[in-house]
Amino acid sequence: MSSKARVAVLGAGIMGSAVARNLLRAGLGVRVWSRTRSRAELLQRDGAQVAASPAEAAQGVDFLITLLPDASVIEEVVGKDVLASLASGGVWLQMSTVGIAGCERLRRIAAESGVAYVDAPVLGTRQPAEEGTLVVLASGPEELRERCRPIFEAIGSRTLWLGPAGMGSRLKLVTNNWIAGFLGALAETLALAEAIAVDPARFFEAIEGGPLDAPFARVKGRMMLERHFETSFSVRLALKDARLILEAAEAGGQRLKITEVVRSRYEEAIAMGHGEKDMSALFLAVAADRCRR
Repeated sequence: MSSKARVAVLGAGIMGSAVARNLLRAGLGVRVWSRTRSRAELLQRDGAQVAASPAEAAQGVDFLITLLPDASVIEEVVGKDVLASLASGGVWLQMSTVGIAGCERLRRIAAESGVAYVDAPVLGTRQPAEEGTLVVLASGPEELRERCRPIFEAIGSRTLWLGPAGMGSRLKLVTNNWIAGFLGALAETLALAEAIAVDPARFFEAIEGGPLDAPFARVKGRMMLERHFETSFSVRLALKDARLILEAAEAGGQRLKITEVVRSRYEEAIAMGHGEKDMSALFLAVAADRCRR
């Protein structure tokens, strides 16, 4: 693939904007569309073209990237006219977290239009997206692997190829479940420290440098302790992902009680008005239990 490959990015939120900028830095031609046009226009100074519609964005491009909130939104945005607009042999790189059923619906839309479909959700939030160090969980036709490589290398530090389309979404649910459990346990740990008069900083001092330490815990823990939740990934989107995890688990015959609790904490945080804050704001729902006693 030449450095002049054309890419359309549908979605210019935190992830879509970062992905578009890294593709531009890699020398690719990028066209952007967003439901909120002003977000797409912010990318013009970086060299992106702003499209008035998804079909206009997709016109003649080699790759279509979707980074939109969920499968339902993607279904509304990516119709037959959009896929028909791609260049001959164009590839749809679906990078949102849409779950198993959502991925299958989108794969069928691509198949009905005769467009190659690669299921490629990513691991990482704002900072790794901006730094181009996402982990890409790619699945789809093996013959597209080399062709997609420059795209994935522009936005990520690693790419895992996992087999047929859909396996990327399945692994994404597994990793997101680990994140949900980790975050929920961290929130309760820091709430416990505050409740029993332990300086939470001592907790981080105790685990520092050992096998229990983790950069994720320190970043999210600092947000919780400072009650400052600049959004890397919102509570609202985290709730969406928790619901997708539980939906998949139920279909597989597995109950996930810890994830059910974390989902309820996200729901409580949203009810408290924190839905657009960082996912670590679920801590406010945990801490509120102490305040109500």
